[in-house]
Amino acid sequence: MAKATLYGVGTGPGDPELVTRKAWRLIETASVIAYLAPDDGPGFARTIVADAIGDDVCEVIMRVPMRTGRAPAQTIYDEGAATIAAHLDAGRDVVMLCEGDPLFYGSFMYVLARLRDQYPVEIVAGVTSITACAAIQLHPLVARNDTLVVLPAPLPDDALRSRIEMAQGVVIMKLGRHMPRLRALLASMGLAEQTLYVGHASLANEASCRLVDAPDDAPYFSMLLIYKGDDPWITR
Repeated sequence: MAKATLYGVGTGPGDPELVTRKAWRLIETASVIAYLAPDDGPGFARTIVADAIGDDVCEVIMRVPMRTGRAPAQTIYDEGAATIAAHLDAGRDVVMLCEGDPLFYGSFMYVLARLRDQYPVEIVAGVTSITACAAIQLHPLVARNDTLVVLPAPLPDDALRSRIEMAQGVVIMKLGRHMPRLRALLASMGLAEQTLYVGHASLANEASCRLVDAPDDAPYFSMLLIYKGDDPWITR
């Protein structure tokens, strides 16, 4: 008997209308879905596609405490992958939900690493938070031969500075408590005036503005966008 398939499905940045037709179809027809969730609540990815999930679906919930460090997350991924494998062995396809895109800072990659050599896997790409934020700000990420760098805010200032200096387009993610430090760093680099802020992209509480008007208490799901090249709508 052919083995069942594990689907890693991107659910986009938050607005259900940004979920692809293929992802929605797979979720609607799934008998088993898996997803990560915090200590309490259903998890962001499930919330996005809740209307597509049937009442009789088996749900594999991997609850990962929101704290730094690799443990106990790795044990949770081990246990979740084992549960998913049991469904696959029984001939049941499994759809694993992942906000944004499964392979862009997506926790699906940890499950993928545990199962890809034993089972068929298909990835359904999703709209990333980067492209959603750029769309909200009408902001070009890169043009022509520009380079783009994507940086996590927890990096130290020296690492951020060196990477920002080498690229024309810059995205800084996972702002949270790092926002005051980032504001000071970008001001010292002369980039504060051309930096844009987006929080909770595509959701009802979405916020977008320039860095100078952005809050210091930025949420984790927020982002800074910088474009240092010539404005592509001016320079032809």
